Amino acid sequence: MSVPRSVALERTVYTLTAPVLAAAPNLFADSPVNTVVQLAGAAGIGGWVLAARPETSGAGRKILRWSPLVFAAAVDIAAKHTIGWGPWCVDGILAAGWAAAGLLVLPFSRHTRRNHRPALGAPTPAPQLPAAPEPSVVQPDDGADAYTRQVRWLWENRGMPGRTIVVTATPHEGTPNDLTLLLRASEAGRPITGLTDEAVAAAFGVDVTDVRIEEVARQYGREGGPGWKEVHVTPDLNERRRKTPTTHEWWADRIAAGPVPGSKFIKKVRDGERKVTHYIAQVPDEMGEPRVNQHTLAAALKTKYDEGRLFVTVDGNQVLVSLWDTSPLAQVFPATRELLTPDADGRWVTGYLGNGQPARNRVYTDRGAAHGLFVAPSGGGKTQLMALHIAADALFGAVVMLATEAPDEKTAALGKHTARYGVGALYMIRLLRVMCALMEIRGEMLWDDGQVHEWDPARPGCPYRMLSVYLDEFLSAARNGDYGAEIMDLAEMVSVKGRKYGVGLKVAGQSVYVQDGFTQLLCENLRENCIPVVLKVAPKKITDMFRALGIPSEHIPDPLPRSFSTAEAGRIDRVMRGEPEPPSDSNTGGAGWIIEGKEPNVLRTLYMSFKDGIDHFFPDTVAALTDHEIRELEARDLWFDWTEPPRPGEFGPEPEDENDEDDGWDDDAPKRRPGKSAARRDTVTSPREALEAIKRLSGV
Repeated sequence: MSVPRSVALERTVYTLTAPVLAAAPNLFADSPVNTVVQLAGAAGIGGWVLAARPETSGAGRKILRWSPLVFAAAVDIAAKHTIGWGPWCVDGILAAGWAAAGLLVLPFSRHTRRNHRPALGAPTPAPQLPAAPEPSVVQPDDGADAYTRQVRWLWENRGMPGRTIVVTATPHEGTPNDLTLLLRASEAGRPITGLTDEAVAAAFGVDVTDVRIEEVARQYGREGGPGWKEVHVTPDLNERRRKTPTTHEWWADRIAAGPVPGSKFIKKVRDGERKVTHYIAQVPDEMGEPRVNQHTLAAALKTKYDEGRLFVTVDGNQVLVSLWDTSPLAQVFPATRELLTPDADGRWVTGYLGNGQPARNRVYTDRGAAHGLFVAPSGGGKTQLMALHIAADALFGAVVMLATEAPDEKTAALGKHTARYGVGALYMIRLLRVMCALMEIRGEMLWDDGQVHEWDPARPGCPYRMLSVYLDEFLSAARNGDYGAEIMDLAEMVSVKGRKYGVGLKVAGQSVYVQDGFTQLLCENLRENCIPVVLKVAPKKITDMFRALGIPSEHIPDPLPRSFSTAEAGRIDRVMRGEPEPPSDSNTGGAGWIIEGKEPNVLRTLYMSFKDGIDHFFPDTVAALTDHEIRELEARDLWFDWTEPPRPGEFGPEPEDENDEDDGWDDDAPKRRPGKSAARRDTVTSPREALEAIKRLSGV
């Protein structure tokens, strides 16, 4: 029989060490060898003491393991205290006895393992099938099925994680490894506190993400509460979920865990005709209004936020996510007469929202004639938007007048379909004076029932038409040195009371900032009685612009992209070949926001082609003021050709002739140029006061 290598090595060590152990004390009394041997013996005695503790198992085996060191120290001490080699060479006899004991007992080779190795060459035993697990002492046999008993055996064999026992184990249908465990504390009346996902995952050899621990509610006939847990181990389900998830699973993993926290998927709807996919979800009522991070949502939907393909609509605790194949804001929506014709409520389609809904404006409200506010930079589509509103007012039957600070081709084309059209601050101030006068005139006109009423399109017997006046580049005219102050004052007055007399004021410009000359009162009055439209605002002006319009900071939108067209692929190839980038398609004209409620909505306005002609959008006849209104205006010297130069006394008394300077003229008194109105008039609070002021200035 062959000898194991460790046994042969150990015998060699004992044989070589015995002579050294006997000779060292006799040859060199202070040899370091003696010190080493004695320290080793002390360590062996310490090992004996530790092995002899009551709570230590295998004490005899451990004591025998340390015996060679202790006996070697004893031999060394005995040899050190004998004279020479001692009587009958006792030092050598003791060392030889120590070596013989080591050769026979072999404590280090035979007693460092609980079980001896099988002899080499022994036949391999035949494999034995595992016996059925014996009933657990902790979990007595309660008639559980074979699957549950196997899981219990595995659970106990893995140390009963969290000091729990398995009540039931239920396999998941269609998966070989998924199961659900019902656990309870091993000690009755104790809560389960140490059970973790990691402990369960280690017991079953799965990933931590494949484990889910849930609370157990009390049921009839079964306890519940902190002493019970339900554990789901689903490695197969999670693997399939990662590779081929259902829409519900994808939403729960990618959307509910981040972009729309806590949301639950309801359904997915594909509109093939409009090429848009809708996702509908909701959050629990206790979470309030859904919180949506549109940037992370766009990433989850494999798009970019600035591509204009993703739009989110929140309604209570529900959220609608609309993902378009191509941005709807990149499309062109041609205007039609049907879309521009107001319905019974005075509403008409001005464009389409990002989610595909029609965006509607109105010609009147429940409080009277509607005002209007259009804000856009140069080239942003402001004139197009104004043309849509003029057509809607004309189709409603209103009297439309237009004044602009500077002429252009499009406003001139629109002027052909209005009752009056002119250019310049002088024309604008005369038009505003007429509006103020009409408020007084209409306030005295009797309806068919012989009474005077506030204008109401639903009430029959109104003796006049609605008047809608458009002022283009209003701020430029309001900053005019001669007429600007009065233009702003008259506009404020019309914005306050014009609605009651069927007089609507539509202001178009590039800003609504107070610092740019737009007064807070005018901005608030227009905002309150209209649906503002803001087009293509510069990114750095977004916040200030919407704050000026009264939009809360949490609803201020992000800037629109410079282009809604998808970037062309192959940029890396073009860079490598040194080719230029294709030109950017700036197709954001007419894109912006419509503000009907507290939150701006992105829209793209309808497109009216001036090159193809716009006559078919307007009625055949242009509505005009009534004869009575014109006579009253003529009596006030306000109805004439407004393109004429300033009339004598129209804007205050004329300065005296320069030749009369010596006749009492004060050289230090400020002089006014002909036709220049006062920089700022006294506050005017009613149409009657305004007319009286006009009469005084006109000398009537």
